[in-house]
Amino acid sequence: MLIAQISDLHIRRPGQLAYRRIDTAPYLARCVARLNHWAPRIDAVIITGDLVDAGHPDEYAHLRQLLDKLELPYYLMVGNHDRRAALRAAFGDHPYLLQGGEFIQYRVELGTAGTPLQLIALDTLDESLSGGRLCQQRLAWLEQQLAAADGAPLLLAMHHPPFVTGIGHMDSALLDAADSAALAALIARYPNVERLVCGHLHRPIHARFAGTIASTAPSPAHQVVLDLHQQAPSAFVMEPPAFALHQWHDGVGLVSHHGYLEHFEGPYPFHENDGTLID
Repeated sequence: MLIAQISDLHIRRPGQLAYRRIDTAPYLARCVARLNHWAPRIDAVIITGDLVDAGHPDEYAHLRQLLDKLELPYYLMVGNHDRRAALRAAFGDHPYLLQGGEFIQYRVELGTAGTPLQLIALDTLDESLSGGRLCQQRLAWLEQQLAAADGAPLLLAMHHPPFVTGIGHMDSALLDAADSAALAALIARYPNVERLVCGHLHRPIHARFAGTIASTAPSPAHQVVLDLHQQAPSAFVMEPPAFALHQWHDGVGLVSHHGYLEHFEGPYPFHENDGTLID
């Protein structure tokens, strides 16, 4: 089974630029086309928040037009740029968006009969903050879902990462530290959590967390500058747009890769027709 993760789309109204510089819509259109034609075929796409840039209904309508061309099952999550009511209004035919009551959180089966992987999407949005929160209500819901999975392998997804990345201006807007500690204590009790995947950072970053591996995904548009100075300014860069791929292997679990929207030269062979290494 192959799962694509895209994140931080930041779609605006048609023709409107993000940060007065980026038309994010063509990037998402290219990403959709790339995912549709990926081989082997992708089984599901998870979209880990910041779907739009300002939470406006017109932005979600534009997002819907772009995602209608995606020929794969996809699952939407909220980030700090999103608004729950506008998202639900635009994607009312996605019943999983109603599972979490006031929050956009849900548990769904991703796997086939031979690969029983489940996705738990967790809502970390606080509409008054750039950083994320997990209130007691959301943590209690997560505990119920972890228990109900009955040991099945789980992919836990949310927008805000719960670990320090070293990118100072983004570390000031992570998941709240106390909430991260509570989340870690909960996840540590469930070794069937195969992976914790997040968005928000616009970069591929990996860290150990609560006995599992936590990671963030690059954006299909702009990336956050990789500057590990603690006082680094808040800035983005037009590095190659990308997405994450998580492939399930029986007896191993999830193995992750990154794919790029652009097509590069190649592929070129390493070996001659007779099997000798090309010199």
